Amino acid sequence: MSEDEVRLWLRFTTIAKVGPRKQIALLTRFKTPEAVLAATPAELAEVLSTPALDAWLDGLDIEETIQQTLAWQQEAGNTLLCLGDAAYPPRLLDLPDAPTLLYVKGRLDLLTMPALSVVGSRNATPQGLDNAEQFARCFSEAGLTIVSGLAAGIDAAAHRGGLAAASSTIAVVGTGLDRVYPASNRELAHQIASDGVIISELALGSPPKADHFPRRNRMIAALGLGCLVVEATVGSGSLITAKQAADIGREVLAIPGSIHSPLARGCHQLIKQGAKLVESAEDVLSELSWTSSVQAPSKQRASKSSPFLQNMGFDPVDIETLSQRSGLTTDRLSAMLLTLELEGCIVALPGSRYQRIA
Repeated sequence: MSEDEVRLWLRFTTIAKVGPRKQIALLTRFKTPEAVLAATPAELAEVLSTPALDAWLDGLDIEETIQQTLAWQQEAGNTLLCLGDAAYPPRLLDLPDAPTLLYVKGRLDLLTMPALSVVGSRNATPQGLDNAEQFARCFSEAGLTIVSGLAAGIDAAAHRGGLAAASSTIAVVGTGLDRVYPASNRELAHQIASDGVIISELALGSPPKADHFPRRNRMIAALGLGCLVVEATVGSGSLITAKQAADIGREVLAIPGSIHSPLARGCHQLIKQGAKLVESAEDVLSELSWTSSVQAPSKQRASKSSPFLQNMGFDPVDIETLSQRSGLTTDRLSAMLLTLELEGCIVALPGSRYQRIA
């Protein structure tokens, strides 16, 4: 967009209390941002409620924001996309409140590629993190760009998996693109900006407020052909994202887990409600009718089929229980567990517990 067009779209989109639904209604009525900005209060009142109209009339002086955004747009890799732009992600148009202006950092081409949304808990288990990364890598190898929200836990693992193969990843964030949240993902965010793409509908400087993340989640839901939930508690944001995906006709898929794990209960709830139960990457690709020869993610380790691992199971277990199951002394078990941990077959958990991940 030209500088004049940027000014128009920023004035049109950055006024508090006038969100995407009202913005779309205004565009439907007046056709262009320029015509909206030239409309009289009486004409605007045909679309806006009194509080929204008051906010509109009080909020047009945003010159500082405009200058900041114009400077940001000049930096390499930064782009503004308005509704109707040829590079605007077409799948977002399925939302009744599609963003009217997008801030983009990175590869524009990924926004129109086939994609899969992968979401889950911030406080994921080691198995969940491994599943998210390995599955995402398989999907990226199969030609699906991975969409997630750059949160800690499952999101970050899914992004890493997407970056590991050709189709890369899209991060949708709940802040302005001049911020990284959480700070622990700063290095990952820089890699995505270089090799993938980060997008937001929020103005520069927008902080990580609670009401920003549901807005982010609806975009995650829309950008994918389907939404895979790796781990989630009942009532979590991941389940809300899955519902938003289902509401706009996307496939919803979930990986089951231990009946004892709170992080599996959200996935089990989704499966009871009709989500596809996922045990392999092929399950997802089949549900999406996606043609690929990709195999289920696995790690080829010599120890993974050992009788000890078979006896250990996949739920977290303490060393005393393992001793009872195997008949081995705790000293012998400690040596075996250390070897298996170094090989990446198990992970040590708090409370002197262990969990198999291969």
